[in-house]
Amino acid sequence: MRPIITLGVGFLLALFSAALTYSAPPAMQGDLAGAALFIQPTKTPQPEGLSEIGSTDPIIIMGFVIALIIIVPILLRRKSWIEPR
Repeated sequence: MRPIITLGVGFLLALFSAALTYSAPPAMQGDLAGAALFIQPTKTPQPEGLSEIGSTDPIIIMGFVIALIIIVPILLRRKSWIEPR
Protein backbone atom coordinates (compact mmCIF):
# COMPACT_ATOMS: atom_id res chain seq x y z
CA MET A 1 0.00 0.00 0.00
CA ARG A 2 2.87 2.39 0.79
CA PRO A 3 4.39 2.26 -2.75
CA ILE A 4 1.00 3.03 -4.29
CA ILE A 5 0.58 6.09 -2.05
CA THR A 6 4.14 7.24 -2.83
CA LEU A 7 3.57 6.88 -6.57
CA GLY A 8 0.19 8.64 -6.33
CA VAL A 9 1.63 11.60 -4.44
CA GLY A 10 4.55 11.79 -6.88
CA PHE A 11 2.18 11.72 -9.83
CA LEU A 12 0.03 14.48 -8.32
CA LEU A 13 3.12 16.62 -7.65
CA ALA A 14 4.28 16.11 -11.24
CA LEU A 15 0.89 17.12 -12.63
CA PHE A 16 0.69 20.14 -10.33
CA SER A 17 4.20 21.22 -11.34
CA ALA A 18 3.39 20.80 -15.03
CA ALA A 19 0.18 22.81 -14.64
CA LEU A 20 2.06 25.68 -13.01
CA THR A 21 4.82 25.85 -15.62
CA TYR A 22 2.70 25.40 -18.76
CA SER A 23 1.63 28.49 -20.66
CA ALA A 24 -0.56 28.18 -23.72
CA PRO A 25 0.42 30.22 -26.77
CA PRO A 26 -1.96 33.11 -27.50
CA ALA A 27 -4.60 32.34 -30.12
CA MET A 28 -4.56 34.76 -33.04
CA GLN A 29 -8.07 35.20 -34.35
CA GLY A 30 -8.64 36.76 -37.73
CA ASP A 31 -7.29 40.00 -39.10
CA LEU A 32 -6.53 42.81 -36.65
CA ALA A 33 -6.72 45.62 -39.24
CA GLY A 34 -10.20 46.63 -38.04
CA ALA A 35 -8.95 46.90 -34.48
CA ALA A 36 -6.52 49.64 -35.51
CA LEU A 37 -9.38 52.15 -35.32
CA PHE A 38 -9.85 51.48 -31.61
CA ILE A 39 -6.21 51.30 -30.58
CA GLN A 40 -4.89 54.60 -29.23
CA PRO A 41 -1.22 55.11 -28.53
CA THR A 42 -0.43 55.86 -24.90
CA LYS A 43 2.57 57.51 -23.29
CA THR A 44 4.94 55.32 -21.38
CA PRO A 45 4.74 56.27 -17.70
CA GLN A 46 7.88 57.58 -16.04
CA PRO A 47 9.44 55.28 -13.46
CA GLU A 48 8.42 56.25 -9.93
CA GLY A 49 11.23 54.81 -7.86
CA LEU A 50 14.91 54.67 -8.59
CA SER A 51 15.56 51.15 -7.36
CA GLU A 52 18.79 49.56 -8.42
CA ILE A 53 18.17 46.64 -10.73
CA GLY A 54 19.79 43.45 -9.48
CA SER A 55 20.49 44.76 -6.00
CA THR A 56 21.02 41.85 -3.63
CA ASP A 57 21.83 43.78 -0.45
CA PRO A 58 18.64 42.76 1.42
CA ILE A 59 19.19 39.13 0.44
CA ILE A 60 22.76 39.20 1.75
CA ILE A 61 21.65 40.80 5.03
CA MET A 62 18.97 38.13 5.52
CA GLY A 63 21.58 35.46 4.77
CA PHE A 64 23.79 36.78 7.55
CA VAL A 65 20.84 36.94 9.96
CA ILE A 66 19.88 33.34 9.19
CA ALA A 67 23.50 32.21 9.55
CA LEU A 68 23.73 33.94 12.95
CA ILE A 69 20.50 32.31 14.10
CA ILE A 70 22.01 28.93 13.27
CA ILE A 71 25.64 29.46 14.34
CA VAL A 72 25.19 31.31 17.67
CA PRO A 73 23.32 28.47 19.44
CA ILE A 74 25.87 25.96 18.16
CA LEU A 75 28.74 28.05 19.53
CA LEU A 76 26.97 28.47 22.87
CA ARG A 77 26.40 24.70 23.24
CA ARG A 78 29.82 23.68 21.90
CA LYS A 79 31.48 23.46 25.30
CA SER A 80 28.78 21.20 26.71
CA TRP A 81 29.17 18.87 23.73
CA ILE A 82 32.95 18.66 24.13
CA GLU A 83 32.93 17.91 27.88
CA PRO A 84 32.90 14.21 28.67
CA ARG A 85 29.92 13.02 30.68
